[in-house]
Amino acid sequence: MESESLQTIDIPRILALAPIVDEYALGDDFVMGIVNGKDVEKSQAVLSMLQYPVRFDGYMIFFVRSGHFTVDLNLSTYEIRENSLLVNVPGNIIKLSSYNEERIGDAELIFIFASRNFMTRIHFDFNNVFQESIRLWNNPCIALEGEDLSLAESYFHLGRDILQSSRQNKREMISALLTSFTYAAVDMWNRHLAQASEPVTRSSARINQIFHRFLALVTEHHCAQRGMSFYAEKLCLTPKYLSKLVKQASGRSAPDWIDSFVILEAKNMLKYSDKSIKEIVYYLHFPNQSVFYKFFKAHTGMTPTEYRKG
Repeated sequence: MESESLQTIDIPRILALAPIVDEYALGDDFVMGIVNGKDVEKSQAVLSMLQYPVRFDGYMIFFVRSGHFTVDLNLSTYEIRENSLLVNVPGNIIKLSSYNEERIGDAELIFIFASRNFMTRIHFDFNNVFQESIRLWNNPCIALEGEDLSLAESYFHLGRDILQSSRQNKREMISALLTSFTYAAVDMWNRHLAQASEPVTRSSARINQIFHRFLALVTEHHCAQRGMSFYAEKLCLTPKYLSKLVKQASGRSAPDWIDSFVILEAKNMLKYSDKSIKEIVYYLHFPNQSVFYKFFKAHTGMTPTEYRKG
């Protein structure tokens, strides 16, 4: 139960929800599209899909050429403005917090969705490279300029041209292009962080490492484990000391992080699944519906039923 991925969105679901033209897709493995003023109806369909918390079972790349979007990634908010690049890896819960609906005709957002299987078949550990090389958890979004911006545009234009072509080996070409782009993106992020980061002491580096390990554990186990003792034991720490480190690293208490992940999961299931509230209570390991209702309303201001209807 713990390891089961609850209510994820995959590419077939995306293709069913959003009217994306066929030439931008490689079956159920890869989709590339553009949100802009040329087709406002399609743009609204793509964006509305992300307005509720959703976990995508794959990799997402967003390249904003113009406009302003606010994105929640797990429990952190990021402003994505002109010439910004955002990368999201599997397991994260993503939500489009806001965008200017009246100005959507002036915005331009290029998006890429690649399935986990697609990335596995090209024998490239995308998740490991990004998480280890550019600390993607803390820095999923950067602003591009100069040569980096020009290079990113070239990759996206080439990808679009390949997908729209009639070539027989498009899948292999896109695989090679995506591998090349990943190496380029890692270089962009590393240089960006080297310029922006303040010196990190050995002590703060250790605290951040523990905090990241704590978040990784919460991401995996929050549906079944909400007690501090479980996570402290996994990290070979006392609950009190772990709570202190989490607070020091993030400014938020450890139970607050755990509860917030549970709320994200509950919202995700209420919006995108057909499970009854009783089934959701079971999945999230609440003792009964009454406890779940009180927990949900305390954190959202509405009952699960009200949220689902809304």
